[in-house]
Amino acid sequence: MHTAPAKIILFGEHAVVYGQPAIAVPFTALNATADSTPAPHGSGLTIYAPDIQRTIVVTKNKVEDVGDVLAYAAQRALVSLDVPMPDLTLTVRSTIPLASGLGSGAAICTALIRELTAAIGRPLEGDALNALVFETEKIFHGTPSGIDNTVIVMGKPVYFVRGTPPETFHIQSALTFVIADSGIAAPTRESVGDVRKLYEANPALYQTYFDHIGAIARTARTQIERGDVPGIGRLMNENHDLLGTLTVSSPRIDDLVAAARGAGALGAKVSGGGRGGNMIALAEPSRAESVLTAVKAAGAVRGWITTLAAN
Repeated sequence: MHTAPAKIILFGEHAVVYGQPAIAVPFTALNATADSTPAPHGSGLTIYAPDIQRTIVVTKNKVEDVGDVLAYAAQRALVSLDVPMPDLTLTVRSTIPLASGLGSGAAICTALIRELTAAIGRPLEGDALNALVFETEKIFHGTPSGIDNTVIVMGKPVYFVRGTPPETFHIQSALTFVIADSGIAAPTRESVGDVRKLYEANPALYQTYFDHIGAIARTARTQIERGDVPGIGRLMNENHDLLGTLTVSSPRIDDLVAAARGAGALGAKVSGGGRGGNMIALAEPSRAESVLTAVKAAGAVRGWITTLAAN
C-alpha cells in the first residue's frame, strides 16, 4: 500500500499562479491510499474507488481523451515508463474531503501512481512523480500553480515559487492550527478561472493584489523562521482580507474566520481555492480546542487540530 497526505496552504494561494511565493505544508491527519492485487491474465487494469462508488477499467495503454482523471493518471504513468498494460486491480481510498482546498485530487493521483509503478517494479518518486501528478492537476484546476502536487509528493513544508525548485525552510517554533471544513464543495478550477477573468479585465489593479499577497508570504517565511507566532497570525488576517478582495472567500468562510478570531485565534483565513472548502486558524495550543468548538458552532461540518513541528 502507498499513501499521500493532504496539504494546507498557509499563505499565497491564487497569487502563486501569477509568480508570487506561497507557503504550504503537508497535513498528515488526512490522506489518500492505494493498494493493488493481481488480476487474471489479460484483464488489464481496473481502478476501484469505493469512496465515490466508481470502477474504471483502463483498456488502452495510451493517453487518450481525459474521460476519468484516475485512468488518465495511470495511463500517463505507464506511457512514461513505456511498459505494457499490467493485469492489476488498484483500490484507491481517501479521507480528504473533495473540493475543499486540501489537495484531494493530487493526493489520490500521487498514491495511485506510487502503487501502480511499485507494483510493476518501476517505482516513481521525486521529480518524475511530481511531473506526472502535475499533469493530472491540470484536469482538476485548469491552470494549476504546482504547489499541491509538490507539497504532497515531497511530504515536507515548502516555500514555493512557480517555475523554480521548491525550498524547505526552518521552523523556529511549533505552530498549532485549527482547520475547519465549511461543508461547501468549491472546485478550485472554478475559483482560479474566475480570478483569471478578473485579472485579464484589469491586470494592473489585480497585479497589485497579487504583489501584496506575495509580500505577505515572503514576510511570513521570515517570521516562521524567527518564531514570531503573533506576527504570523496578523499576516494570516491580512492575507484573508486580500483573498476576499479577489472574491474567493464566502459568507460561510467569513463566519468561520470571525468565530475563530472571536475565540482567541491569533489569525484566520481561507485556505486553498476558496468560495468554500476550508478555513485555517493559528492558535496558541491552550486555545486550540476553544477555537475548534467555536468554528463548529459557527457552521463548520468538521474540524481538526494539527501542529507543524519546529525543525
